Amino acid sequence: MPRPLWTGAISFGLVTIPIKVVSATENHSISFHQYHLEDMGRIRTRKVCELDGEVLSQDEIGRGYEVAKGRTVPVTDEELDRMPLPTAKAIEIVAFVDADSVDPVRIGDSYYLAVDGQVAAKPYALLRKALERSEKVAVAKFAWHNRERLGLLRVRDDAIVLHSMRWPDEIRSPESLAPRDVELEEDEIDRAVQLTDSMALDGISGFKDRYREALEDLIAAKSEGKELPEPREGEEEESGKVMDLMAALNASVDAARESRGEEAGGEDATVHEMKPGTRKRAAKKTAKKTTKAGRPAKTADSGKKPAKKAAPRKRTAS
Repeated sequence: MPRPLWTGAISFGLVTIPIKVVSATENHSISFHQYHLEDMGRIRTRKVCELDGEVLSQDEIGRGYEVAKGRTVPVTDEELDRMPLPTAKAIEIVAFVDADSVDPVRIGDSYYLAVDGQVAAKPYALLRKALERSEKVAVAKFAWHNRERLGLLRVRDDAIVLHSMRWPDEIRSPESLAPRDVELEEDEIDRAVQLTDSMALDGISGFKDRYREALEDLIAAKSEGKELPEPREGEEEESGKVMDLMAALNASVDAARESRGEEAGGEDATVHEMKPGTRKRAAKKTAKKTTKAGRPAKTADSGKKPAKKAAPRKRTAS
């Protein structure tokens, strides 16, 4: 079992469950060191006292809060442990809610809660069964890393998982980020729904970190003095190319079908020219002009390049 990050108990009504908190995730990212380009010497970060210039070890360093410029109040670990908080050494369950009522943007890191001794086995199993049968998740408070936190307890396989959560006032409003009202055609929406259906999966367990794999290949080649690996085929994409939205949707649906071994093509939605700054009112008329095969009918203007816009007139100073 991984090294416990925190030990305490779950407070469940009058029930106390001794537990150990262990990380539920692993970090497989590749870390780099900084080095001197001239002689390959490592560049290190040192903790230096700004008064005497001495490099300090960890046991010489304390923590404090600056209440005013030049005045810092020291706070020790013992003082933090003696704070009168019910959540200082306990994960206190305060409510049970439906899982769908929790906004995913509030969920942070995940941790497994392991039993701490045989005495915790029965109450641990009791809480797990209660969560399973009620189909709810538990909202809890706990103090960790010098602050009180909000948490979410749920069941994963046979273990109870603690998700750290952000407080409501820590979530920024997306109101200013959402796009303004835009005009969408029904065929565009229908085609977008077809794309979601064609890309649907039963789960996401098959995804891999391709960037890390490519980085490992690069490091292995350099360390062994071999030639650097060539870019893999099909990974380079064109950038900066403006496409017709409906054409992009049609192509995406066909590509998704081909990747599943299904026949690409089928009935295409209407493709019309995109002109920035104008509304797509002509799309409805174009949709009616189709051949028997369901393909858009050719018009006299097909293949012609759009007329260039006149250059704006320069204003003269009055």
